[in-house]
Amino acid sequence: QVQLVESGGGLVQAGGSLRLSCAASGRTFSSLAMGWFRQAPGKEREFVAAIPWSVGRSYYADSVKGRFTISRDNAKNMVYLQMNTLKPEDTAVYYCAASRRPIATVDVRDFGSWGQGTQVTVSS
Repeated sequence: QVQLVESGGGLVQAGGSLRLSCAASGRTFSSLAMGWFRQAPGKEREFVAAIPWSVGRSYYADSVKGRFTISRDNAKNMVYLQMNTLKPEDTAVYYCAASRRPIATVDVRDFGSWGQGTQVTVSS
């Protein structure tokens, strides 16, 4: 099991940037793909981005492609989500998640460990 703690959320104006961080603990962190999901009020949790444990392809939701970048530092057990050119529709609680697999996927069912979430609010 991997324990995850997100940080870095907050209030930002449209067009601004935020960097979310996810601190992971657990021996298997560096062998697992990681992802970010988000959930807006009244909506289902949706995929944002995923990164493999080492080499391989990262994935992004179409709505964030070109604006968000996922990265990880296995030596520090950290995962990041750099969010640029934020829009009001990006407002949501953002969750860090650890996959059960080493390769990145977009299916929420592949992710077995979740953080508590961090609120991101983008004002217009």
